[in-house]
Amino acid sequence: MATLPFDIKELTSEEAQFIIPLSEIDMNVSIDEVQIVGQPRAMRALKMALAIDSDGYNIFVSGEPGTGKRTAIELATREWENDMSNVRDIAFIHNFHNPDAPIPLIFMPGKARSFSLQMKSFVSSLYNELILLIKEGNFDPSTLLTIIETLTKGIDRDDEKIEQFLTHIKEDFIEHQYLFKNENFSTKDLQSFLRRYTVNVLVDHGATTKRPLIFEYHPTFSNLFGSLDGSKESGGEHYLPFLSLHAGSLLQANGGYIVISAHEMLSVEGLYEALKRFLNTKTVVIQNSSTNNQSAGVRPLPIELKVKVIIVGSSDAFEKFSDHDEEFLKLFKVSAEFDYSMNYNKDNIDGTVAYLLRVAHTEGMLNLHQDAICEILRYSTLIAENREELTTQLALLADLLREAHYWAKEAKESSITAVSVTRAIEEREYIGSVSESRIQQEITSGEMIITLKGYKTGVVNGLAILDIGNVSFGTPTVISATVAPGSEGIVNIEHEAGLSGEIHDKGLLILEGYLRKRYARNFPLSIYSGICFEQSYGEIDGDSASSSELYALLSAIGEIPIKQNIAVTGSVNQMGELQPVGGINEKITGFYRVCKAMGNVAHPGVIIPYMNKKNLILPSQIIKAIQDKEFHIYPVHTIDEGMSVLSERPSGVRNQKGVFPVDTLNRAIEERLKLLYDISRPQN
Repeated sequence: MATLPFDIKELTSEEAQFIIPLSEIDMNVSIDEVQIVGQPRAMRALKMALAIDSDGYNIFVSGEPGTGKRTAIELATREWENDMSNVRDIAFIHNFHNPDAPIPLIFMPGKARSFSLQMKSFVSSLYNELILLIKEGNFDPSTLLTIIETLTKGIDRDDEKIEQFLTHIKEDFIEHQYLFKNENFSTKDLQSFLRRYTVNVLVDHGATTKRPLIFEYHPTFSNLFGSLDGSKESGGEHYLPFLSLHAGSLLQANGGYIVISAHEMLSVEGLYEALKRFLNTKTVVIQNSSTNNQSAGVRPLPIELKVKVIIVGSSDAFEKFSDHDEEFLKLFKVSAEFDYSMNYNKDNIDGTVAYLLRVAHTEGMLNLHQDAICEILRYSTLIAENREELTTQLALLADLLREAHYWAKEAKESSITAVSVTRAIEEREYIGSVSESRIQQEITSGEMIITLKGYKTGVVNGLAILDIGNVSFGTPTVISATVAPGSEGIVNIEHEAGLSGEIHDKGLLILEGYLRKRYARNFPLSIYSGICFEQSYGEIDGDSASSSELYALLSAIGEIPIKQNIAVTGSVNQMGELQPVGGINEKITGFYRVCKAMGNVAHPGVIIPYMNKKNLILPSQIIKAIQDKEFHIYPVHTIDEGMSVLSERPSGVRNQKGVFPVDTLNRAIEERLKLLYDISRPQN
């Protein structure tokens, strides 16, 4: 390749390569204690909110999947796990005055079951006594009361409601003595009748030793608030509403914490509003879980609860709650946001290494080599898209480790090495490359028209990212621009076809601003230009193609042929400065693979924003191609530098008189814009 006639340096293989030194890996880190890595802000927010026992200090935990949100909640709540001061058992009893309004009873842990057993014993003894009375026909009220009082003597009366309950039993028993005299009244009827004196224990903490921490990741009305099953029709005259009550996770979490999935809760209409009512009133009313309203009219008395609510969801869900509910930030005063990346430093490296070693040990994997950890950490920087950062999505690294273990065993290796990890990454790419392979086939067969040789005017190969499921890959896309005299300005063909997003539309407006600032200083910008993504039929959004569009536009304006073996990416501002973009590794890799598939592409390369250098974590085959001068990466600061690479001509800088030098790109572009203005002016 000819040396460029200006000072623009391409990236060397040493600059393009990124490795994790073995010296940075400490294999002796402790794996005994589970820790959250790289989330100091979120952990501090959790600790504060859990310590404050005041209204509204519920928590919204947000962040990407796999960043350790569940583990963090478990660790943060562990500090208070021995505080059982607010933990209570919950039971329901029959309401003799209003059966459709069962009465809740609150007990210290273990007392509800004790009371329930006492009442079962009472009912069993009462049944036996009644069988004898029925045989003898002795139903004197005083005899009945004596039996009741004798049988209830040993029952604990810790609550005034229990005393009332036992009193009501006496009254109810005397009131219904006529039933026992009925010759058609069977022993089965007697058993059904006596069920009203039993206890329905909904929450039993008799064996609980730690403060409740309930994860409710499938919240529905019945799962969250409890349910009332059955109906008067199905139960007949013996239907007892208090026995049809079932606890939801809120009741189970009383005195502790409940963790709810935001996404799942939003999928159930009205569920969040019901949760808000609980947070405002601190009470729960168990309602019928059926949709056919079989138990209409049954309304248990409310239960007072003391529960700290933690909602887990995405940042988008948090914004949705905040924007659409004015009470949300009063009810959830603390936001614990889990970052998707963390600084590349010793503490975070050690934390990640400890996590990987713990996973390998816990799951009985092969011995994990130091070089394998280096390769996994390199993959971690790739996910974070930054050499100076690591991903906090440690679950993704664990998945890679599991797959490396599998491939090491397949190869009959005795340990997991860097080779195993590299194989796992390659296999992932192969398995998920169906769509990428099809696009490459369309390019090589000519169905998708992309030229990778020679020069063209007004045509540039941009780089795009395609996301299909959990797979993303880069691919070249042809961007063309045409120019003619006119006053319409830059016409975004994608926008006219309804295929352009708002950010992409903004990028096109920035191009007009650049043209005015850079060239049309002393004359109006009079131009008609159409810019199009060729053979693209889906929505285009984002601004990472704005530099590509500007290169095509400047080429068309100045009638400047530009190289087709160089693909470009980058966002541009009105000053003509290149701004970093995402997916830089996928874009470069995608173009490299297309060039390899096409074959005979002379000196292929890419132009990237200079600020994207720190984001480069490239495959070894590309590093070797750069080393062998078979692939080139040009990090540039400005559009001028990029145009110089594409055209192999200097852009030119204005002299003291404000004029671009002759035979420079900018001189050609400015003179053509003046010509277009002259043509567009009305003739007198």
